[in-house]
Amino acid sequence: MSTGLLEDLPGVGPATAEKLREAGFNTIEAIAVASPGELIACADVGEATAAKIIASARAAADIGGFETGDQILERRKNVGKITTSNINFNDLLGGGMETQSIVELYGEFGSGKTQVAHQLAVNVQLPRALGGLNGSAIIIDTENTFRPERIAQMVGGLPPKENVNWEADEFLKRIHVARAFNSNHQILLVESAMALAENLRETDYPVRLLVVDSVTAHFRAEYVGRGTLADRQQKLNKHLHELMRFGDLNNALILVTNQVMAKPDTFFGDPTKPVGGHVLGHTATFRLYLRKSKGEKRIARLVDSPNLPDGEAVFSVTMEGLKD
Repeated sequence: MSTGLLEDLPGVGPATAEKLREAGFNTIEAIAVASPGELIACADVGEATAAKIIASARAAADIGGFETGDQILERRKNVGKITTSNINFNDLLGGGMETQSIVELYGEFGSGKTQVAHQLAVNVQLPRALGGLNGSAIIIDTENTFRPERIAQMVGGLPPKENVNWEADEFLKRIHVARAFNSNHQILLVESAMALAENLRETDYPVRLLVVDSVTAHFRAEYVGRGTLADRQQKLNKHLHELMRFGDLNNALILVTNQVMAKPDTFFGDPTKPVGGHVLGHTATFRLYLRKSKGEKRIARLVDSPNLPDGEAVFSVTMEGLKD
């Protein structure tokens, strides 16, 4: 990451730099991946100045140009993977859920979406040798589903490690939770998460996981009827791209849960469909459909992935977390 100051960019004086920081643009990388419209809105600069600032930021951060495939392969070695605590589930995902991607979990209530999110918030803090990334987690909670007691149970179910006593309090200190009360608040919390991640970047536990549980609940409640569909999808699309930018800038996994709707006109196959339409479907890097089975068992089906075959994995949701 570049360590240059915003004031080093041509066209950015102290006043403009302050406005950019207030809007969440704390680093040159953040400006490099912004659009001119975003800078015009938050920094009161003209279109030509905004384009000049972004071009300078891209040159300083060395991003935005073409790369060869072998360069991208080398860069992807920085991508980390977080274990799900389940061998089959990990195998389905090629070794775990990877950073710099959006993983969408959709399914009916009780299918295990929030349980997986809680487990990942614990597992991201583990050492790399145990499938973690020595990272902190941020959770944007839209449905009041976060339970610290559940985290404590999952910490109690972690595999034993020599000379280490897992302390639930220590894990909870590295999980930062914010309750989102409406869709606008939910979008603003991504900016707050960006500032928090910036503060934690040089610590022992930088942010490596951002959870939004659920990403569509508020949008679904506030935008009712076909007349509001275009506005909803446009707003949701912007929100998802800001999440994607967070993942890229912080080498973090973006884990979003999604609700489903029933399609009564479906006569064959499963009538449940994820909310959010094509906007969410195209933006998610990995799409997983979770459904209930007998007792504690749940089934995860990989519906969409850029590099992995479709498949299914069975896992159990127990008192001590996700298990084989």
